[in-house]
Amino acid sequence: MQPHPPADRPAPQPPERDAVDALINRTHRLRGDVDAVRRETVLVDEDDPQLRWQRALCDLAVHQLDDLGAHLGQLRQGLPSEAADRFAAGAALPPSRNATADEQAGSLIGRVGSAEWNLLTDEVSWSQELLRIFGRTAEAGPLSLDDLPSVLVPEDQPLLTALVTACLVDGKPIDGEFRILRTDGQTRTLHMMGEPVLDADGCTASMWAVLRDVSALRRSQQVLDRTQDSLRREQHIARTERRMAVELREAVLPPWRGSLTLPDQGPGSLDIASHYLPSDSIALIGGGWYDAMELPDGRTLLTVGDLTGHGIQATSSMAMILGALRGMAVAGIEPGALMGHLNQLMETSVQPALGSAVCCRFDPATRSLEWAQAGHPAPLLFRNGAGRPIPPPDGVLLGAASGVAYEQDEVHLLPGDVLVLHTDGLARGTGSPHNGLRPGTDTLLGLAPRFAEARTAQECVQAVVEEFGGAERLDDACVLIARIGA
Repeated sequence: MQPHPPADRPAPQPPERDAVDALINRTHRLRGDVDAVRRETVLVDEDDPQLRWQRALCDLAVHQLDDLGAHLGQLRQGLPSEAADRFAAGAALPPSRNATADEQAGSLIGRVGSAEWNLLTDEVSWSQELLRIFGRTAEAGPLSLDDLPSVLVPEDQPLLTALVTACLVDGKPIDGEFRILRTDGQTRTLHMMGEPVLDADGCTASMWAVLRDVSALRRSQQVLDRTQDSLRREQHIARTERRMAVELREAVLPPWRGSLTLPDQGPGSLDIASHYLPSDSIALIGGGWYDAMELPDGRTLLTVGDLTGHGIQATSSMAMILGALRGMAVAGIEPGALMGHLNQLMETSVQPALGSAVCCRFDPATRSLEWAQAGHPAPLLFRNGAGRPIPPPDGVLLGAASGVAYEQDEVHLLPGDVLVLHTDGLARGTGSPHNGLRPGTDTLLGLAPRFAEARTAQECVQAVVEEFGGAERLDDACVLIARIGA
């Protein structure tokens, strides 16, 4: 801040009219552009922390441009031009929607006032604008430096005392903010800039200051800070939840990776491979699973499934379902009855959800596959260079209805057959229904020549990943492929 000019010094000349007009016009246009963006963000989802933060940022920018307009209006005041008249009348920059009625009534220059405290005569001079900012009448008059701290909130009083003392004793300029409590109960935040005025002997004769009401600006900054904090918390929660879901998923899904042979010796063994494809549009982990395990009677369990929802809730429900499925399969319960028990388990769960699943039990001695499904894509059978879905037995989604009986079917497999089990997220949205097939099933069936040339189940999985890995998926997906040995 420049020193307060002596009385005998000529007043500075006003700025050039064209330069100020140009600044005013630029501020008008920028304020209008920002306000247009803010109006668009008003319609956004209130539950989205990212969009709440964007709207708060726009509000803060509008307040700052309003204050810039106030300063330009004061700079332009007195120059005879139509633009200055419009700016002084407040027509160019409408009041912010967060401003109080009193702040709006004060228009632009009403938020800035000046004061001077004469230390020699104890005379105090306040502008009318400053009286209005403090909510004081002309009869009540201005406050002395001794009385000024009495209207501040208690925790801000030491700050003002330190600023005034440094100014009067050490000649330091004042630049600080404090809050006042007005007689009408309102709390205002003021930004004070001041400096000592020296007499001819270099002693402090008075203190001069400009006080600006920045209440609306600080409120916008507080909203912005809160939304930023909220966004950071939700991002931290999301990262933590994803990490926990991934760790839980890794702990629950089969420990084997790559390929697996079940049983590990003897005729009719299965060469098994699997893969998990994450979603491109959803950051959280879904409730899909795949599993293969040898049962105590020598048969092999093959299963894939998916639950609605994402995150910890879906992953924990998946862990419960997969654990129950494994236990019942080891106990010798057939696939159809097993699906019925899973449906009952879903009904009694404290975390209601829907799920689809397919459960297969393969006998290597007879190469027969017993299986049941619950609203899930049927396994695809590839033989002699061609593929087809296996006709599914009846079965509704898990958790959709009570007391449902799930049918069980049986199919005989041949050496060299390839069986593909997958969740709905693999092929969803990659095509249109054709011949009654789910979208994307045609693409899977089109891989039949590559499956016929493949020597292992892992090579078949690689063909699926190459075909679907780059496609945009609305959900994560699991695929499990079993190749029947000789």
